Amino acid sequence: MRNKQLFYDELIKKVKALKKQGKKIVQTLGVFDLIHPGVIKHLNSAKAQGDVLIVTIIKDKDVRRGPGRPIFNEKMRMESVASLDQVDYVCLVDDEIPFESVRQIKPDVFAKGKDYKDRDQIIHGKIYDEEKKLNFGKVKIHETDGFSFSSSEIINNFLDIYPEETRHYLKGFREKFRFNQIANGLDKLKNLKVLLIGDGIIDEYHYTSTMGKSAKNPIIVNKYLSYEAFAGGSFAIANHLSGLCHKIQLVSVLGKEDSREEFISGNLKPNVSPKFFLRNDGPTIIKKRYIDQYRNQKLFEVNYLNDNYIDPVLEKEVVQYLESEIGKYDLVLVSDFGHGFLTANIIKAIEKTAKKYAVNAQTNAANAGYNMITKYRKPFFICLDEQELRMAAQDKHGDVEAVARKIKEIVRAQNLIVTLGKKGSLGIDRQGEVNQTPIFSNKVIDTIGAGDAFFAFTAPCFAVGLPLDLVSLIGNAVGALAVQIVGNKRSVEKRELLEFIHNIMK
Repeated sequence: MRNKQLFYDELIKKVKALKKQGKKIVQTLGVFDLIHPGVIKHLNSAKAQGDVLIVTIIKDKDVRRGPGRPIFNEKMRMESVASLDQVDYVCLVDDEIPFESVRQIKPDVFAKGKDYKDRDQIIHGKIYDEEKKLNFGKVKIHETDGFSFSSSEIINNFLDIYPEETRHYLKGFREKFRFNQIANGLDKLKNLKVLLIGDGIIDEYHYTSTMGKSAKNPIIVNKYLSYEAFAGGSFAIANHLSGLCHKIQLVSVLGKEDSREEFISGNLKPNVSPKFFLRNDGPTIIKKRYIDQYRNQKLFEVNYLNDNYIDPVLEKEVVQYLESEIGKYDLVLVSDFGHGFLTANIIKAIEKTAKKYAVNAQTNAANAGYNMITKYRKPFFICLDEQELRMAAQDKHGDVEAVARKIKEIVRAQNLIVTLGKKGSLGIDRQGEVNQTPIFSNKVIDTIGAGDAFFAFTAPCFAVGLPLDLVSLIGNAVGALAVQIVGNKRSVEKRELLEFIHNIMK
C-alpha cells in the first residue's frame, strides 16, 4: 500500500505526470474516520468520473468536528483508505484554508458528497462564489449520491465518545435547537458595529530543548531553537471578532519606542481598523514564553511592560476620543488585562457613552488581586473564569452559582458567564435563569487565548439577543477549538465553529 500513500509534494508531481499521459484526475477530500457503506458508495461514484482517484485526508490537527474526533489518527485513516481497491493514491493534507489542496492539486474533477451540499453552503458561506480563487473555475464539481447517515452520526449514536453528562446535555439541546437556527443566529452578528478597547499584547513563543543540569549551578540548561510571535490580548480578540462582524474598531495603547506597530497592523484582519495611542513611559506589552519543544511544556515567562496607569495627558486624549466615537457603535467590548491602560476615567467614559458594553477583566501574574470585575458597573455582559470570579467575591470555597449571583448583583450586570475549566461553564441571564454547559474539548494543545476567544464570540451573541443556553454552547464549542491552537497563532473561524456544532448535534 505504500506506493499508494504519497507525500504532498510527491502527489503534486504525480498529478502533473498523469495529466501529461492524458489521464483524467478525480480528487475527493475528507476526514474518512470510519469506512462505512456511504463512504464506499461515494468513492465508487467518484472513481467513475475519471481514470485516477485521489483521496486527500485531512490531518489530525485540522479536524475540528467535536470531542473525540478523529476516532482514528491520521496514519490509521490513511492506511484504511489506501486498502480500498477504488483508490489509486492517498495523501494527508492541511485544511486550515478550506479546499486549499484542491486549488494546488488542480484535479479535473472534485467529488463531494451530495448530503453535505446544504451544510457546506451554510458553513462555508460564499465558498461557491469564490470558485476562481480556489481554481474551481477549471475544476468540475461532481456531487456523489450517498446514504442519509454519516460517520459523525454513527460515532455520536453508537460510540461512547462523550461522558454521560455531555450526552444528556446534547440530547436536550438537539430537541430544542436546529442547526439552521444556530447558523442564522450567528449570521445576525455580521452587521454589528463593534468597538473593542483593551490591552494589546505580543505573545512570543521561544522554543528550546533541554541539554541537562548546569555543572556549576542548580539550574537546567536549555538550547535555544526558534521562536514565533503572535498578536495577542485585544489584538487576538479583534481577529476572532472579524469573522463574525463586518466592522471592528480596535482601540489600544503601544509603547512609543519600538512600538511594533508594523508587526501588529500586519497581523490584524483586514476589517479591523486600529486606533493606537502611544505611551512614553513603557514598551508595547510583550510576553515571552519559553517552551520545551519536545514536551510542548512551558518552562517560564518574561513580561516586558509598565503596568502603572497611563499618564493623565494620554488618559485625557483617550477619553476625548472615546466620548466622540463610542456612540457610533452598537457594541463596546472591554478587554481588561490590568496592564495600565483602562483607568477609572476611561471606564467611566465607557459606562457613560456606550449603548451596550461587555467586559472581560482578567487575573494574571502581573495583576493578581488588583484587577477585579467589581470596578465596572452595569455592563450587559461579564465573562470571567472561576478564579477571577472567586477573587472578586473574596470567596474561595463557596457554591459557584451563589458566588456568581453575588458578583452579578454587585456589578449589576445583565448577563454573566463563568468558565469552569473541565467542568464547562455556568451562566446566569438577565431573568436570573441558570445554565450549565459541559466541556466539549478532549484535546488540549495550549490554553493561552482560549478565554479571549470565548469572550469574543459570546459577547456579540448576547448583544443580538441569542438565549443563554445557545450562547453558552457557542462559547464552549469555541473554547474547544481554541485550545487546539498554539497560543494566538490564528483565530477561531466561524466556518469551523459551525462545522463543530453541526457534528456534535448529529
